[in-house]
Amino acid sequence: MSDVEKANGDDDEQPVAAAGEPPEAKAELTGRQRLAAGLWPPRASRAQLIVALLLFVLGLGLAIQVRSNSDNTALRGARQEDLVRILDELDSRTKRLEDEKQRLEGQRTELETSSNQAEEARKQTVEKERQLGILAGTVAAQGPGITLTISDPKGGVQSDKVLDTVQELRAAGAEAMQINGVRVVANTYFSDETGGIGVDGKKVSAPYVFKVIGKPQDLEPALNIPGGVVQTLEKEQATATVARSDKIIVDALRPAKRPDYAQSSSH
Repeated sequence: MSDVEKANGDDDEQPVAAAGEPPEAKAELTGRQRLAAGLWPPRASRAQLIVALLLFVLGLGLAIQVRSNSDNTALRGARQEDLVRILDELDSRTKRLEDEKQRLEGQRTELETSSNQAEEARKQTVEKERQLGILAGTVAAQGPGITLTISDPKGGVQSDKVLDTVQELRAAGAEAMQINGVRVVANTYFSDETGGIGVDGKKVSAPYVFKVIGKPQDLEPALNIPGGVVQTLEKEQATATVARSDKIIVDALRPAKRPDYAQSSSH
């Protein structure tokens, strides 16, 4: 046989199975070995490893942030009745806004349809003046509301806690308010004083008595929500008690200031 024929014959030869083993089993075993060798050990490029590491760090950071936010939320671990009370408070605030919207729309309709628009406008102007006087603190007011008394035997209540209380009451619908005989209005400011706090520059001492006109069913729950005013004051070793009343009198007045430069545009 020539060398060429021997070379061709060698190329045509097939692997021979071991004695007593079918050729199919040998071929199957060889295929499995090739598959295992291709999968293990895993081979990854440097770029793939860097991307995987960055994704891991990003996922870890997000998990830590979510956990931190969950720990800091005031509603974490709140009881079912507390959550229901918070939802009721939100519903009450929404209803108040809807009522105010309907009232304003009613006034607009009366002005548009009244046969004596001048007289109707005068009535609404007088009513608006009375409302603005209450908000500005230049006239006394009375109506249903609450009396909030904050006792502070340790002196831990500072001006920021009083401001938080006022803001929470306003958000709950308070229309008029005074603290220890000082009228609280939109531009009232609070400061820390030795042995008490300052309300518009006037020093008041504990116990701090808030007289608040508004809907008692909205005002009291707003103070007692989880993480709200009452719980915050308790952390300062202070106590807050709330008493509802059908008649609260807010009679502390602020002097009306005449503007130096602004004048009515109707003159």
